[in-house]
Amino acid sequence: MKTKFNVILIPVVLFIAACADKESKGVSFITIGAGQMPDISRDNENNLHLVYGRGDSIFYAMSSNEGKSFSSPDLVAVIPGLAASHMRGPQIASANGVNVIACDNSGNIFSYSKESSGNWSPAGKVNDVDTVAKEQLMDLAADGGHYFAVWLDLRNKHNEIYGASSMDAGKSWSKNRLIYASPDTTVCECCKPSVVVSEKNVYVMFRNWLKGNRDLYLIGSSDRGTSFGQAIKLGNDSWPLNGCPMDGGGLVVDNKGMTKTVWVRKKTIYSCEPGKPEEAIGQGRSCTIESVNGKNVYAWTENGKVVVVNPKGEKILLGDGSSPVLKSVSNSAVLCTWQAEDQIRSAVVNL
Repeated sequence: MKTKFNVILIPVVLFIAACADKESKGVSFITIGAGQMPDISRDNENNLHLVYGRGDSIFYAMSSNEGKSFSSPDLVAVIPGLAASHMRGPQIASANGVNVIACDNSGNIFSYSKESSGNWSPAGKVNDVDTVAKEQLMDLAADGGHYFAVWLDLRNKHNEIYGASSMDAGKSWSKNRLIYASPDTTVCECCKPSVVVSEKNVYVMFRNWLKGNRDLYLIGSSDRGTSFGQAIKLGNDSWPLNGCPMDGGGLVVDNKGMTKTVWVRKKTIYSCEPGKPEEAIGQGRSCTIESVNGKNVYAWTENGKVVVVNPKGEKILLGDGSSPVLKSVSNSAVLCTWQAEDQIRSAVVNL
């Protein structure tokens, strides 16, 4: 199986990128509602779909004007013991439909599909063995009619990366598939995996635990997730750590089909393409990445503030908060959504 992240032997070179601070002139945010852990997706018609948790409830809002405003939040479902904190929360994907997955405290992942009427229809569980997603760390992505979910799974007593496909916008899910099992017993137990679907390709990024090192790895499939190739370590250096960073990073596929990643090691944020050296781009945590016309845009939390870094390396301060999520809304702007004081905020950032 061939993917676009085959290992390339390149000498170890570490570039330190100095980001110029830039106040958020002309950038204002809107508050969508009370809640935690937002996630956002964009459909084929450039509509934006937002989901977040509040208590045991899942809420949804959408924007048809590139994020300038959102609809009043609607209730998707109530799940007793809903996971919606510490990088755990409902996930959303939209292509030929809109699907939300969410996990409860017992470790079951539930699926909900938006009907043409606007109502939400429950579709049962994504996991085909009960209560195996006890870490409640998962992700969801879609392209065309193919949706793919990934999560940390304990069915074999140690955390492994599992996944499942849906070809009907989350109304039904395939038999669960083992994507990766660490030869050193377990993958990192409390870092969220990331998934991107691009045509027939599925890319999954996760933090591994090999020989005492907590490093990010990437694994890919070229047959819609039926089979996966070899996991590839990201970056040249390693992070020996007897603990969990609780930071899984971000993953995107650009307009040329190339995978781009961002992640944290020792409080430093790095970006790299698979098989190439990492580049230090800042200090912080909870980082994410988006591609706009093939150029990387980043967001992360730094000293309790959410910042966006544009392709020029300018750091744009958005304000207090955490858990930022980016989505491109045009060829020259991104939407950043984040959590601040139990409120869901968003801002359109011109690049």
